[in-house]
Amino acid sequence: MAEVWDQLWDVAVDQYGYVTSGDASALGLAHTVLGKMAKRGRLVRISFGVYRFPEWPASANDSLMEAVLWTRVPTAVLSHDTALDVLDLCDVNPAKIHITIPKQRPLRRAQFPHHYSLHREDLAEEQRGWWEQIPTVTADTAIRQGIARDLRPTLIEQAIDAALRRSLINPATADQRRHDLKERFR
Repeated sequence: MAEVWDQLWDVAVDQYGYVTSGDASALGLAHTVLGKMAKRGRLVRISFGVYRFPEWPASANDSLMEAVLWTRVPTAVLSHDTALDVLDLCDVNPAKIHITIPKQRPLRRAQFPHHYSLHREDLAEEQRGWWEQIPTVTADTAIRQGIARDLRPTLIEQAIDAALRRSLINPATADQRRHDLKERFR
């Protein structure tokens, strides 16, 4: 069992101490291993298919990683207002954690936590990035999503300026997003 613990720990190191049933399957482990480890106190069950090592130190970003892993969709990412916030692009204060999964990906959840906002969009690989080891949409994608969601124009302008200043988008993309914003609020 020590070898299994070590394998799962290696995965958890990159996921804020979390492991999923999908991670266990990818390692060739039986789907019952995580549940057995939880019964022995080696893991804590967080939600269906999501577990955490109890010895892993808590951090302010735990809830964000947990939200992405909760979907059990390997390509899930933080998105929309949440991405704008974590990327520190504007003064948005999201009431929910926004997560995007592919359109056709089934979500095996009858209900989801009230503090999650689930979006469906097929993202290209170049629209996906990372923030603090958590899968997140890129700055440009977050801005585009904010425009589509009718986020307040002043926040979008702030996000465009910040992304441009930090070289997260180029001047042509900034001009395009400003044009998109103007068109959206005609």
